[in-house]
Amino acid sequence: MSPRGPRFDRLDALRGVAIVWMAIFHFCFDLNYYGFLTPKQHFTADPFWYSQRTAIVTLFLFCAGLGQAIACEQGQSWPRFWRRWAQVAGCAVLVSIGSYLMFPRSWISFGVLHGIAVMLIVVRLLAPHRAWLWPLGALALALPLLWRDEVFNGPWLRWIGLVTRKPVTEDYVPVLPWLGVMLWGAAAGQWLLARRPAWLSGPAPSPARALALLGRWSLSFYMVHQPVLIGLVMAAAALRR
Repeated sequence: MSPRGPRFDRLDALRGVAIVWMAIFHFCFDLNYYGFLTPKQHFTADPFWYSQRTAIVTLFLFCAGLGQAIACEQGQSWPRFWRRWAQVAGCAVLVSIGSYLMFPRSWISFGVLHGIAVMLIVVRLLAPHRAWLWPLGALALALPLLWRDEVFNGPWLRWIGLVTRKPVTEDYVPVLPWLGVMLWGAAAGQWLLARRPAWLSGPAPSPARALALLGRWSLSFYMVHQPVLIGLVMAAAALRR
């Protein structure tokens, strides 16, 4: 099969919804950080905010799982997979560097891109075992609820996710339980491609075409949006002073 198949506009549009939602969330965070929101918001304690963060990450990872199902169905080669993986991993390193410069005490050592980089490899290896994706996804989601240990709190093991306390960081997306979301996304993608392919491959509705275009460049948008938003908010703060 061709190593590069056609785009799936509906999946791109769904991914576009996730990144627009993420950008709005981050813009609110930036406004709050620079004192524009009154009263001051607590993004890690207020259910209104942290539930949105959970929903955004869930949507991102589910879309990543859907994308892996499509890539495997289209016969994506391992070299092409590794090229895309290197882009994600490289951006994760840049996020760590940038966050350290801005938040040296709570820099991002294992955020969403770091998690995606690890989980993509696992999902790619497990994708051929279709019958196992649903139960393995359920196990990944349940394991942190069933067993945790202080040994995983250390800096070299916290990426696994079986911590007894959340590390001090601006973003934390460990492999467990989030791998379960991506596995379920891959399983759902395989089911849709086998039984309801038009749900994924059909053209996006007219109002969603802009979102589909944005979703095709999700990684680039992810890397650019925060520096731009922070720059705008910092400029507004300087003008206010």
